[in-house]
Amino acid sequence: MSNLILKKNSQVKVGLYAAVVVFLAYTMIFGFRKSFTVATFDGIEIAGYSYKTLLVISQVLGYLLAKFYGIKYISELKRTGRGSVILILTGISWVSWLFFALVPAPYNIAFLFINGFPLGMLWGVVFSYVEGRRSTDFIGATLAVSFIFASGFVKSVGAWLMVQFNVSEFWMPFYTGLVFALPLLLFVYLMERIPPPSEEDIQLRTERTAMTEEDRRGFVREFFAGIVACVLIYSFATIFRDIRDNFSAEMWKELGYFNQPAIFSKTETPITLIILVLIGSMVLIKNNYRALQTAHVFILIGFAVAGVSTLLFSADSMEPIWWMMLVGLGLYMVYIPFNAVFFDRLISTFKYTGNVGFLIYLADSFGYVGSVGVLFSKEIFKVQLNWVTFFSNSVIGLSAVGILLTAFSMVYFGRKYARLKTKVLSPA
Repeated sequence: MSNLILKKNSQVKVGLYAAVVVFLAYTMIFGFRKSFTVATFDGIEIAGYSYKTLLVISQVLGYLLAKFYGIKYISELKRTGRGSVILILTGISWVSWLFFALVPAPYNIAFLFINGFPLGMLWGVVFSYVEGRRSTDFIGATLAVSFIFASGFVKSVGAWLMVQFNVSEFWMPFYTGLVFALPLLLFVYLMERIPPPSEEDIQLRTERTAMTEEDRRGFVREFFAGIVACVLIYSFATIFRDIRDNFSAEMWKELGYFNQPAIFSKTETPITLIILVLIGSMVLIKNNYRALQTAHVFILIGFAVAGVSTLLFSADSMEPIWWMMLVGLGLYMVYIPFNAVFFDRLISTFKYTGNVGFLIYLADSFGYVGSVGVLFSKEIFKVQLNWVTFFSNSVIGLSAVGILLTAFSMVYFGRKYARLKTKVLSPA
């Protein structure tokens, strides 16, 4: 009995240690990614197009190509040398901010692409440290909420540098990276010390291995309709999360909250805590299929929260700060499960050999295609809407379609699991 208690205590300690370390490590990585979005670059246009939008498109194109490349690279990633990979990729992204500051516009736009590509690979590398464990739900939720918290925190740091030290919009991203550089070294070192999954973890959650091209094709063939539905759901969430994330400074300005650096952390911190509790609590659900369906329920609720709060805001029945918080909460309730628990539990439910990185990068690649498409459309077709109007009108339609797709996915995987159980229980 005492050995069992000691074993459980050890598992809890490993889970808590891993959760804290990956949360802080990815928060530091974010310091090299999104700080520039707090700047509005007012009055700067290139060939009639918004300079800020061109910067966002350039960076997102880098993410997009990284996600498509990552389908192969991350799915085949070995479990050695990952710390060095993280530091090299982050270093490339930081140097790109230096050249962004030194090279005049519009030529510096290219460095956003160089920044985005290496950073687009890092989520899969970091998640590989924690997948396939009994505590992955909690650790994954902690890792996933890191970019909710980090998005607001990094923007607040960037705004603070500009307001308090008069750092220019062009130099601010590089100096923000400087703030996060040394802590990143520490947390990568600590991440390397996370123990591998135990034998019990492997029995309950299936061993995670590198995937060959044939493994990837086989997985897609087996779950094609469900994967298509999940990719569409995730793509919608990615598009609108990115709009909210990349253009929140413009939206806050349009809503009358100008030059308030703390507003980003004020809205994102409560979202972080709520998502962490909701998704992290799934660690208590031992049955993998039940957890997979619970993730579907969270996604359904997320679409409902985003849609209803936006309807209330559009009808002038909700304050802007509450709307920004609730629509963000709803979108992250859709987005986070895919990055934290959904695909991990899917693999565990059907005992399929592979890894979460493949599925995340498959979904991510199409999600970023959608993000780029929306940004291009708004600029090329000169849609004359402010960001608040464009975002709120779109979210209402997104929520309705998202609810239908999630219901389909829930039924599809439910039937798949029922057939699997029938096959296992039927006599040979």
